[in-house]
Amino acid sequence: MPGGSERARKPYLYVVRGQWPYAVMEPDIAAQVAQAVGRSLLEAMTRQELSANTLAKKSRVNRQVIAHVLAGKAWPDLMTVARLENALGVMLWPRHVDWPADGEGRSVEPPAENPG
Repeated sequence: MPGGSERARKPYLYVVRGQWPYAVMEPDIAAQVAQAVGRSLLEAMTRQELSANTLAKKSRVNRQVIAHVLAGKAWPDLMTVARLENALGVMLWPRHVDWPADGEGRSVEPPAENPG
């Protein structure tokens, strides 16, 4: 399991240009997946008109953890994602294995449109 300095660098620090969670990211699959999870979480909460407090109660995930995932300040773990997906009734984890490869064969998240 990666740790140390890799885990210490927060996902939002991989932004090359644009604004999290709709930014262009460095070609780091973990950071891109974290951004995709944060974006999916934000969009699901917006569609369902849920606050972080309400979602925290519904999912049993700490409100601060939700805020950090939304802001790219935390690496979302499996327990967090599973509980949030269950509470929201939507998948948050992207199908990153289907993302196109860059010139070096690395999967790269396709650009996402910022709805607002």
